[in-house]
Amino acid sequence: MKVDGIDHFVLTVRDIETTSDFYSRVLGMEVEEFEGGRRALKFGRQKINLHQIGAEFEPKAGKPTPGSGDFCLITDVPLERIVEHVRSCGVEIIEGPVSRTGATSRLESIYFRDPEDNLVEVSNYVDSAGE
Repeated sequence: MKVDGIDHFVLTVRDIETTSDFYSRVLGMEVEEFEGGRRALKFGRQKINLHQIGAEFEPKAGKPTPGSGDFCLITDVPLERIVEHVRSCGVEIIEGPVSRTGATSRLESIYFRDPEDNLVEVSNYVDSAGE
């Protein structure tokens, strides 16, 4: 077997409304409601499903915990513009821009936290290997 990509991952959160607003406003994700009133954040060909702490959908992680996420998102928008936008949304950048090693290429990245305290890395590929 060989895995080819990621379809979605789940974030367990305290406040689905606040989280949805943050990812929509700061990162331009589309908020989608689907079966049973569940909520997801769509971007590209992926999504982040949101689970309310204490009311998670089965099956679920062994210890679903708000604030335990740490992930990297890729954009082709120049990082300088991302920095300006994130700051204009009142979000503190806690590190970056810094050089990092991605799955397929070098990255230039910034880091900040969402309202649930998850660590969000937003990056540009530095060379064409990431395309």
